[in-house]
Formats: sequence, structure tokens, C-alpha cells
Amino acid sequence: MPMLPCRLDGHGLRVTLADMNASPIPSSAQASRMSDTSPASKLNRRQFLRRGGLLTAGVSALGAVPFGVFAAPESTIRLALIGCGGRGTGAVGDALSVPEGGVKLHAMADLDGDRMEQAHEVLKKKFGDQVEVSAANKFIGFEAYRQAIDTLKPGDVAMCTTRAYIRPVHVEYAIRKGINVFMEKPFAPDPGGLHRLLRADEEARKKGIKIAAGLQCRHSPARQALLQKIREGAMGDVTLIRANRLERTGWLEDQGANANKLTSQLRFGRIHLFWVGSGHMVDNLIHQIDECCWIKDAWPVEVRGFGGRVPDSKDCGQNIDVYSMEYTFADGTKAFCGFRRMNHTQSDFATYIHGTKCAAQFSGQTHAATVHLFKDQRINRGNVAWTPPKDQYSPWQYEWNNFIESIRKDRPHNELKRGVYSDFASLMGRAACHTGQTVTWEEIMKSNFQFCNNLDSLADNSPPPVKADAHGQFQVPVPGQWQEI
Repeated sequence: MPMLPCRLDGHGLRVTLADMNASPIPSSAQASRMSDTSPASKLNRRQFLRRGGLLTAGVSALGAVPFGVFAAPESTIRLALIGCGGRGTGAVGDALSVPEGGVKLHAMADLDGDRMEQAHEVLKKKFGDQVEVSAANKFIGFEAYRQAIDTLKPGDVAMCTTRAYIRPVHVEYAIRKGINVFMEKPFAPDPGGLHRLLRADEEARKKGIKIAAGLQCRHSPARQALLQKIREGAMGDVTLIRANRLERTGWLEDQGANANKLTSQLRFGRIHLFWVGSGHMVDNLIHQIDECCWIKDAWPVEVRGFGGRVPDSKDCGQNIDVYSMEYTFADGTKAFCGFRRMNHTQSDFATYIHGTKCAAQFSGQTHAATVHLFKDQRINRGNVAWTPPKDQYSPWQYEWNNFIESIRKDRPHNELKRGVYSDFASLMGRAACHTGQTVTWEEIMKSNFQFCNNLDSLADNSPPPVKADAHGQFQVPVPGQWQEI
């Protein structure tokens, strides 16, 4: 389960703690469409509990709505937080900070009672009466998500913010109960889980359930303004996109006797075990892979990749330290996406676009809306030709502002399929790096591979799906031997 968020002050934001109708396979004749943005700081939501505050968020959606699951303008929208780590707690802060108000935290669920109480204390101190969680509405254990969702009514929101391994189960249940959903990324650690979400989405669309997917950068007005210019031809033809997240590392130490206990793996395996949270590359770089697809308004047809570990690595987790991916879209455009966690190396956290006329920057550090159009291909401050108005809120707050407004106005809002497709694109890249093979969109969409096959029956004493060896080392992908699609 996640850790911590953030927030910058905007319009009354005061905090400081932590489809698209798409063809399954894009072609040159018809790339999958995904334009579902609407109008739309810098702190990372993972910094929440550590720093004692929150972040900001929000935006649009699409899909036919036979009937609405909504709240009347004057009614209170109640939240059930499922997964009380930093990302979940930060998302609550965003929800409680929407300018119109009328949102309350009503129920909480987690595997860890102490973490839940800590999150409740932080949120109560910050938001006072907006946090109305009685002792009877605090639930612990593997069935806690059901109990929390069962306290809600149509128009309320189930906040599915645990680690990715169990996301499909939680989202599926909320949709079955007719409850609106906010779901954090990543959305599942494997193709099988993502397909389960797509099946649940069919029911959600029939019921008119609102779903927000946690790829908040889609909700930045500054980014949307640059995209408008690109669509109008300001950059010429986009031929290349570069998206990097290069940072310092954090390795997993030998967990000793806890290494092969399921409940322990759920704590220490957040980004270190693929079955729990997708691994550190997907967990982090999914945002910028999504940006590449958004910029192209298409899904990639294939990806090649490579990577590896640093010499003499002491990391007991499954991640490799370097991921380098070359995505190809149907028109031949390339997107080069890089992820690296290695100490004493240069950092870079940004997405750049190159067109036949000029270059642009699409995002910056910690998903900040660092948006510029340059005079030519040189990317530097002295060569800026155009910059949009600064975003008023962080993308996280825009996300929630628009989501709550959609619920109140019974406006179509379903980001599930688009979000899941971005996750498919991310899993393509991970698989290419781990296997050393070219992975196609067709292959990933046909795959039902799962790391864990008993998600619906997990309990404290369940055997974990992966095990460490006698030295505490978990299996690391070896090209030619590894399978994940």
C-alpha cells in the first residue's frame, strides 16, 4: 500500500503534509482515440504524512451514460478511503479541498490499523468536521474494502488507493455496488488484472458510474493549451518524444524471516516486488508514458527495450536499475522513455516534444506543468517562444475539482479505459526490458498473464506468489528466461 502526498496553496488550498472508443490494436488508418480532457506546485503526494499536509488536483471524462450516479448539488458526497498510505491520504486532501466543498471522509479501510489511525489523525487535524469517520466505519483486513464500500450510497466515492495488486478487485466491487470510483495508478501489475478492469468498465458504463483514474497530468490546463497548439500545427509534425525520470536509488534490504510472509511482502514490496505494485518503473514512469500517448492521441504499436542492474548490486528486490524503451506509434513516430535509479548520476524528470518546426517541453520536476514552446530545436530558457498561463492549481487538485463537479452535475466522467490502456502501454515497456524482446500492442492486449492467481481469496496466512532465496534475494528478470506477458 502507498505512501505520502503534497499540496501547494492555490484557491483556498492550504496544506503541507503528503473511452474512448478505441480499437484494441492501433493502425495507421485508425489510431485509438483518447481525448478526454477538460480544463484543468509542485509537491509530490508521497510527501504527505511525512510533512503534515496535502496537495491539489482534477478533470474530464467520456462515455455514454444511460442513467446517472450522482449527488444533488446541495448534498454531501461521502468518501470511503481504501488504502490509507500517503497517496490515498493525499487524494483525500485533494477531495476535501475542492472549492465548492460538500465533501466528507466517511469511512476508512486498511490492512494496518496503526497506519489508518495515523492517517485519520493527520486528516482530522487538517480538515476538522470534513473528516467524519466513526469507530464503526474504520475497517481492518482483507475484507475491509467491502465493509467500507457498503457504507456508501450512489453519488458517493470509493477511493481505491492501495497498491496495484488488489485494485481490480476493489474497483470491481464498487462498480457492482453502483458507487463512483477514484482509482490510483498503477491500475494492476499485470495484463490479467487490467483485462479484469476492462470487464468491470462495461458494467460501469451501463450504470453511468463516474470513474477518475489517477493520471493527474491529463488535467493540467497548461498542458492542454500546448496540445491545442500542437493540434493546430504550431510544431509541424511531431516526430519524436523524450520522457525521462532519472533519480537516485532505494534498494530493498534482506527482509530475513519476513521475506516470505504475504502480509510482510505487502508492506516492503510496494515498489520492489512486481506482483504487489508493478515495480518502480511502472509505478513512477506511467505518468510520462501516458503523456506520450496523449501527445500522439494514439497507443503505441510496439516497443523495444533494454536495461540492467548496477555492478555488485545489493538490492534484494526484483527491479532492474535502468529501463530504456523505444516506443513506436502507427505513423512511425518514436517515443523514447527512460527510467533510472542510480546514485551519483545526473537527474532528469521531464517530457520533451520535437516537431518538424520546433521543440517543446510538456512537463517537469514532480509533474509540474513546466510547459514551453521553443523557437527551434534548442531547449533552453533563452529560446522560449511561448509559455501558457501558469496553472492555478496542481494537476491533482484539477482532477478532483472536475470529478466532483461531474458527480454533482451528472456529467459523463469515466477515465477507466483510457487509464488502463496507458497501463497496458507501460507494461509493454516493462516486458520489453525484462525479456529483451520486441513487444507489440496486439501481444499485450491478448495476454492474460497474472503474477498472483488467487486475489479474491487472499488472507493473512496465504502463501505469497513469489519467494526469496536463502539470502533474501527475490528473482530478478533475466532476458530469455523471464515471462510476464
